[in-house]
Amino acid sequence: MNSEAKLSQKANSSFTMDDFAKALEKHDYQFQKGQVVHGKVFQLDHDGAYVDIGGKSSAFIPRDEASLRAVTNLSEVLPLQEELEFIIIREQDAEGQVTLSRKQLEIKHIWERLEQMQENSQTVEVRVMGVNKGGVTVDLLGLRGFIPRSHLVERDNLEALKGQTLTTGFLEIDRSNNKLILSQRLATRSAGFSMLANGQLVEGKVTGIKPFGVFVDLSGISALLHIKQVSQKFIDNLEKVFQVGQHVKAVIIDLDEGKGRVALSTRVLENFPGEILENMDEVMASAEARAARASNKAEES
Repeated sequence: MNSEAKLSQKANSSFTMDDFAKALEKHDYQFQKGQVVHGKVFQLDHDGAYVDIGGKSSAFIPRDEASLRAVTNLSEVLPLQEELEFIIIREQDAEGQVTLSRKQLEIKHIWERLEQMQENSQTVEVRVMGVNKGGVTVDLLGLRGFIPRSHLVERDNLEALKGQTLTTGFLEIDRSNNKLILSQRLATRSAGFSMLANGQLVEGKVTGIKPFGVFVDLSGISALLHIKQVSQKFIDNLEKVFQVGQHVKAVIIDLDEGKGRVALSTRVLENFPGEILENMDEVMASAEARAARASNKAEES
């Protein structure tokens, strides 16, 4: 036997069963909490199921971790010998067995989906489950969310919202702290903005009068009629021209959904400087024709 063969034989004989067991243990160290693995369920019992994930010991998935929804028949959600995806929620115990979950994997995928929806400024349907002083708790795809009172359209009778389905936008998503804050007003504003355009004549209600301008509510969207856009003539006091609760027609001259800003103008409706101060009713009554004329002028210039 040559020297190379002797060395090879010596190397092979030195690899004992203990070494093999240690190698298996090292192989299993790859199984860590939070890791996603594939495996096949090979045995069901009352408390859960045993899963082969390729380790030296079988893994176990408790019944309450089998699905996000309530489970009455384990075989429906954990079919035998079918390859499924799991997430490890507890690392190896003394016997080398890891604990798995399908429920936590579903929750992980839902958070990822919601984060993507937030990035795309999408809205989502939620169901109101409970009420407290600060707002309402909601169910969103099995996750618990919260809508602050200030972000609800109906703020006075929160009890009436129980069981209702609301369309909401995302205020804050923090997966690490299970924090999901939503806004109904944000979704309402987004839907409202999709109906608006520059140059459009709109009608709204005056909700506030400040020295610099008038705030006008456009079906849930707050717009500003700046004092310089009221008339071609100088105005020293807007309270002499408008009253809270008054309905006005104006043309949109600037629209910025990202900042939630709508700027209005009534001066473009005037036939001469100061007309809106002298005869507001006449300007409002013929606002459609005046807005069309202003639009044509803008296209020609």
